[in-house]
Amino acid sequence: MEINKISAQLITDTVRKLFMDCNYFIGDDIMSALKTARAGEKSPVGKSVLDQIIENDEIAAAEKIPLCQDTGMAILFVEYGDKVVVDGDFEQAVQEGVRRAYTDGYLRKSVVDDPVFDRVNTKDNTPAIIHTKIVGGDKIKFTVGGKGFGSENMSAIKMLTPSYGVEGVKEFILDTVSKAGPNPCPPIVVGVGIGGTFERCAQLAKKATFRRIDTSNPDPRYAEMERELLESINKMGFGPAGLGGKTTAIGVNIETSPTHIAGMPVAVNICCHAARHASAEIGG
Repeated sequence: MEINKISAQLITDTVRKLFMDCNYFIGDDIMSALKTARAGEKSPVGKSVLDQIIENDEIAAAEKIPLCQDTGMAILFVEYGDKVVVDGDFEQAVQEGVRRAYTDGYLRKSVVDDPVFDRVNTKDNTPAIIHTKIVGGDKIKFTVGGKGFGSENMSAIKMLTPSYGVEGVKEFILDTVSKAGPNPCPPIVVGVGIGGTFERCAQLAKKATFRRIDTSNPDPRYAEMERELLESINKMGFGPAGLGGKTTAIGVNIETSPTHIAGMPVAVNICCHAARHASAEIGG
């Protein structure tokens, strides 16, 4: 396979479009889940809230306006082919794409430069968070999303030890969701990362929120855990917008990684129903 040269401009243009698209157009998996939830919801208030969410998403798509006022912090998962050469600075190209998306698309700029002291808005929603994985091939695949912090703030991580077992993992996940209550704008998507190290399981949990909710973990044991957790969460009764009902979550996605013999880290990343994500591959 020959080396494939990809222009920095193409990267910028691709990233710009992806962030505008993910803020305007809800995924078909999310919309389908919302409509299914609406059909099965018993609470009259819950039905009304789901009707409004669905209508909101349809208006956003038709008028190309943001799904939510919190257009999120820009997150990218990049699969970078080992036969790719960029004719410029990859990092700068990505950040420029984010900058243009949030400026040209009239998306809210929510990033501050210093986390504790100054907290001055950067005014273009950069810098984005970029997770890069080198893979075989001559293409670059981007999976991006805008992560709102009403739900991000409800996330948690715990360094469990193996003695906690399967039930301990489930208990921590359910406890995290229970403590979050109505705050993350339910119905929610729950991303779970298990294994790796402190930072690896957190990254996996975030990546899990980007996975389609109409898919399951390929390991049947974890697929069953996803199903059980979703059922248990929906029995909590927080319901749409936290106003009661049977639809507190529309999806639970679990991602795993090998870990140390002495550890079993677990991270829970909660995402609101405006689960913004979009993907594209370039270089073909």
